[in-house]
Amino acid sequence: MNFLFHMLLSGDDDQLLLGNFMGDFVKGSLQDRFAPQVRKGVLLHRRIDSYAEQHPLFRQSRHRLAAEYGLYRGVMVDLFYDYFLVNSWQEWSAEPFDCFLDRTRGVVEGNRATLPQEMQPLVTVIFEELLPSYASIAGIGQAFCRMSRRLSRPNPLNGCEVELSRHHEALQADFCAFTPDLCRFAAEQRQAAGAVRT
Repeated sequence: MNFLFHMLLSGDDDQLLLGNFMGDFVKGSLQDRFAPQVRKGVLLHRRIDSYAEQHPLFRQSRHRLAAEYGLYRGVMVDLFYDYFLVNSWQEWSAEPFDCFLDRTRGVVEGNRATLPQEMQPLVTVIFEELLPSYASIAGIGQAFCRMSRRLSRPNPLNGCEVELSRHHEALQADFCAFTPDLCRFAAEQRQAAGAVRT
């Protein structure tokens, strides 16, 4: 899953959210690298990604996309699902989207020194450009363009938002059926991690 889903699935535990937010930038063993609840957040991130990748509906979404995108189809579905999440936000959170972004940015900014060094300069871009852009297909396209430029190897991501337009209705149906399962899984994981509230 992408940033926004991970943030939402962190519940109300700030340290869990911090670890979940930075999960893609943390590789290898976590032993003694972060505070205990931040470590649990990174583990939550990994478990959410693993659960999503193995879920039949996520796989179905991936296989709806043109085969030419290959392994990038998983990355594409991650971002497409964030698009659907923003556009149905009130169904998944009682907190208005703008308030959610302000609150979570405050958590991240307040703990910037804990973030992996290569992630620290990206915080402003993530909260001011990426996440607000997810509400439109054009914004998703801009996110893919940025992602494509960041990757060192040639990739097909620039322009791949056309697949969101092409399969919009089917992908939305997958998302709507998949998200309750993912939310339940994340709540169980948070409870097991000893989060403040679930």
